[in-house]
Amino acid sequence: MPEHFDVVIIGAGGAGLFCASVAGQRGKSVLVLDHNDKPGKKILISGGGRCNFTNLGAGPEHYRSSNPHFCRSALSRFSPADFIALVDKHGIAYHEKSLGQLFCDGPAKAIVDLLLAECRDAGATVRLGTTIAGITKNADGYTLATSGGSVTCTALVLACGGLSIPTIGATDFGFRLARQFGLAIVPTAPALVPLTLPPDEVADLSGVALDAEVACNGQTFREAILFTHGGLSGPAILQISTWWNPGDAVTINLLPDYELPTVFAERRRTGAKQSLPNLLGDLLPRRLAQRWVERFQIPESVHHLTEAEIRRISATVHSWEVRPTGTEGYRKAEVTRGGISTDELSSKTMEAKKVPGLYAIGEVVDVTGWLGGYNFQWAWASGKAAGLAV
Repeated sequence: MPEHFDVVIIGAGGAGLFCASVAGQRGKSVLVLDHNDKPGKKILISGGGRCNFTNLGAGPEHYRSSNPHFCRSALSRFSPADFIALVDKHGIAYHEKSLGQLFCDGPAKAIVDLLLAECRDAGATVRLGTTIAGITKNADGYTLATSGGSVTCTALVLACGGLSIPTIGATDFGFRLARQFGLAIVPTAPALVPLTLPPDEVADLSGVALDAEVACNGQTFREAILFTHGGLSGPAILQISTWWNPGDAVTINLLPDYELPTVFAERRRTGAKQSLPNLLGDLLPRRLAQRWVERFQIPESVHHLTEAEIRRISATVHSWEVRPTGTEGYRKAEVTRGGISTDELSSKTMEAKKVPGLYAIGEVVDVTGWLGGYNFQWAWASGKAAGLAV
């Protein structure tokens, strides 16, 4: 006889484990299955090993989805304050780094331990190193053929994550299962990922970092950018990558706190004798300033610039337009954009509208948060919503 559980959750990441604890607390028998040998692998490496577990300001406006309103219900019913209360309950020390981002003071393992403790207290079983050969639906629920034997359940939850960081076990399994049950998939792409540029765009600038404003497709972020050997990275670039599509231009304001024409006028008014490389070097990292002068063949003298030259120089600094050749792919992407279409799911319960007893939560769904703890908050909120419904 196969083992039977009220709920089987595929994926022992943040969303899956939290969903298991919530369902278990309601008296449901719960089994979590994962092919990895450790739970919460993505949690362990997140936030530089400190886990940026939520963001104080998390709201629907911080997520990209084909339906921007879909995440509203779950987020409103499980807030950052709710997860913080759980963190406090387990005595985990944390701090706000910037922009509402909350990190553990110690290793990210504390969050995994919290989730496992909640699962234990709720009576949920977590079974690792278990592969699934196939799943069939029947009148009473689902039957799973696993490497540990046959398992049946009334409710099945897909918490398999996306395609990001395959080195820690990410696969397309969740998307394959969704297609098997007839659910539509919004095309996926790497998100929160560095962008690649033609070599001549970034020659000799690797390691240069500065505060900048980055825009693409109507979305704008202001944070640090970092020049790399292959292109651009840093928080502002990772953020904008979620809105970038192949062929799109990205516009970068390298000096968002200044207006170069005003700076030029002030230098002329004071009579300061300064070369343009030195002037830009006062405002930008010197290596970047020198590269800009060389690349755009900018005249040396500030005092002999024409109005047309000032406009041209200002445009190269305030509206530097680049066309990325691509991204660094899923191996460097923090999350996956796209996924199971929200049109297929109830925003209140995460249940598939046309497949009773099938649920999807976390990154496998077409809801992608900003950098800074928003994706974990979606994991907790969607996990809670499904945990209360299964």
